[in-house]
Amino acid sequence: MSIVPPYTPPDFTAPHLIAAPVVTVEPAPSDGVVPQRFHGTSNHPEYLHIGDGHWSLVPESRMDAVLVLKGETVDVVEARRVSKGDMVVVGRTENGEEGIYVHVEGFTPPAESAAEKFSFRTRGTRETPFSRCYDDLYHVLRHDRDHGHIVWVLGPAVAFDKDSRDAMQGLIENGYCHGLLAGNALATHDLEAAMFQTGLGQDIYSQTLQPLGHYNHLDIINEVRSRGSISQTIEELNLKDGIIYACEKKQVPYVLAGSIRDDGPMPGVISDVYQAQDAMRVHARKATTVVAMATQLHSIAFGNMVPSYRVMDDGNVRPVFFYIVDMTEFSADKLANRGSAQAVAILTNAQDFTVNLWNNLKT
Repeated sequence: MSIVPPYTPPDFTAPHLIAAPVVTVEPAPSDGVVPQRFHGTSNHPEYLHIGDGHWSLVPESRMDAVLVLKGETVDVVEARRVSKGDMVVVGRTENGEEGIYVHVEGFTPPAESAAEKFSFRTRGTRETPFSRCYDDLYHVLRHDRDHGHIVWVLGPAVAFDKDSRDAMQGLIENGYCHGLLAGNALATHDLEAAMFQTGLGQDIYSQTLQPLGHYNHLDIINEVRSRGSISQTIEELNLKDGIIYACEKKQVPYVLAGSIRDDGPMPGVISDVYQAQDAMRVHARKATTVVAMATQLHSIAFGNMVPSYRVMDDGNVRPVFFYIVDMTEFSADKLANRGSAQAVAILTNAQDFTVNLWNNLKT
């Protein structure tokens, strides 16, 4: 059986959808301002009744965007991108009453048995066994290595341990990453490890503190700043291992989005939040599988950008798989509370997860 489940579209012969009006649009009153009662999108498949019974699937719906109708073409944009006069979809009902239908059950499998009125362990927690989640993820990654776009969203913890860093390098070099999103810290500490074998001054294998090791991450930032780019630094310092090295070697694009607390930051980190958002959205529009690990804010940010589905080149609709990996339930719960209800949580530390994944995927 295919790891990618089939998609079941809405039944547009249902009486309430046959009777649904054509969707309403109103012109944007000025640049960056949308009409009153604009329709704010979710990350579920959304359909618009364009006319004559034709319902158009919004191509890449995501949280908190607006819809601009151009003939029968629908653009999904941030409100800040709307130009004066753009015809913006209005309406805040979701069951066809205003020509808008939000479809939440497209990938829901048929019930294998009648649901019990009461049962234990219906929600994933730290007590949940994750064997099936891992097995599914192995299959998903093998499939999407050749037929999809795998995006990793990483915090610096992945670079603090020798084994997890080696494992992540192996995953990248063997095609299991098509785009990497992170901040200044991941690149800084990964390059620190490449040059000094430390992470924030601790040996990445023994975890022993090194003399004056607290300077190491600042020194590597200075090295990159003096050379003007990460790639030039890797070449001139002859760095030979790590996550960023693997991305450069395999020409895997990475987006480093800055934050207020950054040291440096090093060249290549995008300090303008909207430019960083735009760069991340490039991958959100292509992602078929996302693994977000050990970075709460980046995970939520990217979760807000990613649809729960993807319309493929052949017209088929498939889910976007989203995995959130963290040691606590808090990050997974917060991601779900922000609308990414499709996210599957695997509650473990970054080191164990990455090494486990690589041990089962390497050939």
